[in-house]
Amino acid sequence: MSMPSTLRIAIAQLNPIVGDIAGNLDKARAARADAARHGAELVLFTELFIAGYPPEDLVLKPAFVAACERAALELAAETADGGPGIVLGTPLARPSGLHNAVIVADGGKLLAERYKLDLPNYGEFDEKRVFQPGPSMPGPVDFRGVRIGVPVCEDIWGDLGVCETLAESGAELLLVPNGSPYYRGKIDVRQQVVIKQVIESGLPILYANQLGGQDELVFDGASFAIGADKSLAFQMSQFEEAVSVSTWKRGPDGWGCDGGPVSQIPDAEEADYRACMLGLRDYVNKNGFKNVVLGLSGGIDSAICAALAVDALGEDRVRAVMMPYTYTTADSLKDAEDCARALGCRYDTVPIFEPVQGFSHALTQLFEGTEDGITEENLQSRTRGTILMAISNKFGSMVITTGNKSEMSVGYATLYGDMNGGFNPIKDLYKMQVYALSRWRNAHTPPGALGPTGAVIPQNIIDKAPSAELKPDQTDQDSLPPYPVLDDILECLVENEMGVDAIVARGHDRQTVHRIEHLLYIAEYKRRQAAPGVKITRKNFGRDRRYPITNRFRDRS
Repeated sequence: MSMPSTLRIAIAQLNPIVGDIAGNLDKARAARADAARHGAELVLFTELFIAGYPPEDLVLKPAFVAACERAALELAAETADGGPGIVLGTPLARPSGLHNAVIVADGGKLLAERYKLDLPNYGEFDEKRVFQPGPSMPGPVDFRGVRIGVPVCEDIWGDLGVCETLAESGAELLLVPNGSPYYRGKIDVRQQVVIKQVIESGLPILYANQLGGQDELVFDGASFAIGADKSLAFQMSQFEEAVSVSTWKRGPDGWGCDGGPVSQIPDAEEADYRACMLGLRDYVNKNGFKNVVLGLSGGIDSAICAALAVDALGEDRVRAVMMPYTYTTADSLKDAEDCARALGCRYDTVPIFEPVQGFSHALTQLFEGTEDGITEENLQSRTRGTILMAISNKFGSMVITTGNKSEMSVGYATLYGDMNGGFNPIKDLYKMQVYALSRWRNAHTPPGALGPTGAVIPQNIIDKAPSAELKPDQTDQDSLPPYPVLDDILECLVENEMGVDAIVARGHDRQTVHRIEHLLYIAEYKRRQAAPGVKITRKNFGRDRRYPITNRFRDRS
């Protein structure tokens, strides 16, 4: 049999839903049919595609794993039609354990199974909890005369030498199914990982990455290939579903790409905004909510959340509610209404003076002899939270909560008040990032957005000093350092786990750093009760950072 000189490979960069085995199978069928129309001979799907990724403890249910395998084998049998073969991710239960696996099928036959060897157990990953590693190093698979290696995701990130072993055992091309979540700058990280493996193995690598939101994670796609010469062979789009075909030709020095997609990758601010938008859209749609509601205060955080909601879902599915009290300024009333009008969403006003006074009156006897303070301020926030939850219960709308990462870090958010809600699209954005993305959105309309073009966040909201407006003339900076200072300290403490001395060496006041560290620790109990939200940074609150609630450590060395 002569050795083939070309191979046309499609990457299916799709948006599966965890647990929707039938729906994911239908997506795979449609992608394979699309790839066939474009002349593909092989379709590479992403990690655990049939199950959706990450399935977490769902794979501990034998019935779920068995259903995934049945679906995968059903698609494998359909390759008897003479169309493209498949590399498809699915969990598989075998005598060696439960594996994060792929099947390779062609001509109606199962050619091979391969099991993920290096199971990640850091940050958002917890695969050692549910899977067993492959029992041995994987070998290449003969596909139509081409020896392909199929390392799975972490197999190319770790140091087990999977790619090098595949090359030594005769692999000619490496096809890698991935479930790699987004964080800022992640594309560069992925490409450097792949280049390192290309150097070690001498082989070109095709990197297929999942797309879509899954709880707090956003998978951004951006699948690509690196040639044996370490150059970028092709680049697929970020934040967009696609089935793209690349043509590979055998030359005297091995396989090289002779045509594939060339997509522009967004800059950092656009990528962050689109990640928040995609994460919110998929959380709402995949969980079956028809619409959303949020409090629109006239401040920057609720304004960008409203913009994200309209961009993600469309104006008809978003309701904004202004809930003024005695301390709500005329500027805030105007800014909130202007923002809602610019976005085109429904806007309601529900004054909260009477319910707040009702709570205060009910507590008069208990609070007799005490001074007004934080308790009375929080009554306003909790009244607003109750009203939003009532709207949610009555109309089935999911409440969007609007606290940014700076506030969540230091506990400047009220439990059962402004923390009420089902999802927070800006949970992992520091305050200065919120401002940056607001300015970006006013100057750009992101691809795929359902909201209007042009400025949607009134300039006065961006320009004015941020305030919770829970007492007269209040601003956030009354009790916090300026946000550029606060955010830098927090990034040092949270993302980089730096000690106090190192943070002070950056030019920060030691007492301020001590205070922020203390606030960060004592707010842990609040964050445990917060709604999920989109992961944007390298270390978000939730899956990435698991600090104890009861914790007396303070860095005073």
